[in-house]
Amino acid sequence: MKPGDKLPSTRELAESYASDTNTASRALSLLHDRELITGQPGRGTYVAEHPGH
Repeated sequence: MKPGDKLPSTRELAESYASDTNTASRALSLLHDRELITGQPGRGTYVAEHPGH
């Protein structure tokens, strides 16, 4: 995925990878903590833009 791409929902990710929604949620949380994704309330979660690229 490239910067600005929208990620699937937590539920969709869990279904795609045959995992629990808690696992998918934790993975998204880790990506957010590392500033690799950003959440936009009411719009979804997106791949973060990387400064300087």
